Amino acid sequence: MSFSIGIVGLPNVGKSTLFNSLTRSKQAEAQNYPFCTIDPNVGVVEVPDERLLKLSIASKSKKIIPTVIEFVDIAGLVKGASEGQGLGNKFLSHIREVDAIAQVVRAFSDPNVIHVNNLVNPTDDADVINLELALADLQTVSKRLENVKKGAKGTAAKEVAKQIELLEKVNKQLEEGRPARDLEYDDEEVLMVNELHLLTMKPMLYVVNVDEDMTGGKKFVAPPGSEQIEISAKLEAELADLSKVEAAEYMASLGLTQTGLDKLVLASYKLLKLITFITSGEMETRAWTVKSGAKAPEAAGVIHTDFVKGFIKADVVNWKDFEEFGGWSGIKTSGKLKLEGKDYVVKDGDVVYFHIA
Repeated sequence: MSFSIGIVGLPNVGKSTLFNSLTRSKQAEAQNYPFCTIDPNVGVVEVPDERLLKLSIASKSKKIIPTVIEFVDIAGLVKGASEGQGLGNKFLSHIREVDAIAQVVRAFSDPNVIHVNNLVNPTDDADVINLELALADLQTVSKRLENVKKGAKGTAAKEVAKQIELLEKVNKQLEEGRPARDLEYDDEEVLMVNELHLLTMKPMLYVVNVDEDMTGGKKFVAPPGSEQIEISAKLEAELADLSKVEAAEYMASLGLTQTGLDKLVLASYKLLKLITFITSGEMETRAWTVKSGAKAPEAAGVIHTDFVKGFIKADVVNWKDFEEFGGWSGIKTSGKLKLEGKDYVVKDGDVVYFHIA
């Protein structure tokens, strides 16, 4: 199961530098001028998980396979993007294809890197991006509302009354420049609004690109209900050019215990409300990704689609107990092993063995 995060922001805020560091590549151009990224760059990144090594030792696994998340570097948006400015329509279409958005805002104070508006103000930058996303969605909702009203005649009017009410509610929200995700929806409304594929319904994380000393030049506070992390894309680029040992030594000298990129990967994973369950044996110890709330058959289906129908039961144990008792052989007599059925909701850190027909 693959999940993708779109990296967006104004030109020259550090998106491509961040992407290259994240993927340890040079596939995204990072130049000192707007629109150096035209087509989106895609990179698959491992989700850091210290549990896997410990479990592989318990199982004497031959290999470790972490779960991954996909990052998409999308070209810089500008004011007027929703009306086609700066190839805006093309870039907005790329955002529609991702599961969530990481919006990079510039707080670093480097006079050698031009700002598209000639002023470093992360709050203003975020306002521009958010307004353009809302305006693009407003076009979508307004058009749908107009079409639904035209077709609502006679008995059909009653059938679409709730749809019209929902569209009018979302339309008003977007006219005020606010994201559709901030509204409350019932289950039926969620299904209807999801059909619109709105940009502002996607979960958003703010990535504040600060100076190398991690203090930043300009302060930024994310809107209520949104998360933010601080990263120095320049520092991450330097770390990406070092070996793991050299990078660890450099981080220690700076008093850092976690790379900014690890922070971004984990925050993105949380943003999408994902959890990790693990399978472990002599062949491999492997992490798998599912949405929080997934039941056992759905989790089995991530391994192989046929496992959903063939699911019988699952042996489940917490990863700490699995490590403590030395893998499956020790856990079977520990009293910690649980036998779960189709209604079991998988938890983060579960080590699972599925019984399939």
